Amino acid sequence: MIMQYPDYQNKTVIITGASYGIGKSLALQLSGQGACLVLAARSKGLLNDIKEQCESIGGRALVVQTDVTDPDHCRTMVQRATEHYGRIDTLINNAGVCMISRFDEVKDLSHYERIMRVNYLGSVNCTYYCLPYLKQSQGHIVAIASLAGRTGVPLYSAYSASKHALIGFFESIRIELEDAGVNVTLMLPDFVSSGLHERSVDGSGCVIGKAHNIDYDHVMTPDECARLCIQAMTKCKREAMLTWRGRMGQWLKLLNPRFIDAITKKAIAIGR
Repeated sequence: MIMQYPDYQNKTVIITGASYGIGKSLALQLSGQGACLVLAARSKGLLNDIKEQCESIGGRALVVQTDVTDPDHCRTMVQRATEHYGRIDTLINNAGVCMISRFDEVKDLSHYERIMRVNYLGSVNCTYYCLPYLKQSQGHIVAIASLAGRTGVPLYSAYSASKHALIGFFESIRIELEDAGVNVTLMLPDFVSSGLHERSVDGSGCVIGKAHNIDYDHVMTPDECARLCIQAMTKCKREAMLTWRGRMGQWLKLLNPRFIDAITKKAIAIGR
């Protein structure tokens, strides 16, 4: 069921990584509120399919094929968004990639650079070119981070490092942008069956496919994650822990970090 959030009626929302998973679910749910969407990702074919779905439920959607690691692509995407809609109200930095491997089994360190370029610098690029328009609209920047950006996670060292960087960046510019009236919200979901893991690579750079360490029957769906994200966006929260485990874990980490290490290790072992 699509929840009603009138705050997004006729508002221009850019979603990166909109071709599948959380990005796709965000696009469909915001379309139900009459949002004017900019769908950005590398796969134009998938984006066109989502555009049709969005428009069938009352939204408007502009497809812009975008590689967020390329600053020129990001500048062009923002230019097309403003030419088409005249303004930008919300930027949702959602594009992401992942590697699942022990560090001592990694064969090619270039994967660390690639993950940092997508998960961290991709958001920096998009935010940089959107920022003048977000200042005009006193808009909203949303970053889809992860609990792995708060707590190190075994097998996810590259992903976790990129999300730590992402959180540090947006916590810093939140303070800088306060007087300009631009809100910044960090989303910290737990495991989500978003398709990210299926596109992950192992330590040799091979695509994993269906991740063996994820219990898909007991993790959050993209639709549920998107619903919780939109609730937090509507309230302009600074940060949204999307599970009780995440909220509890942050307090326990202050008291007993070794205990959190053990819980994290177990969670990875059972995949939820």
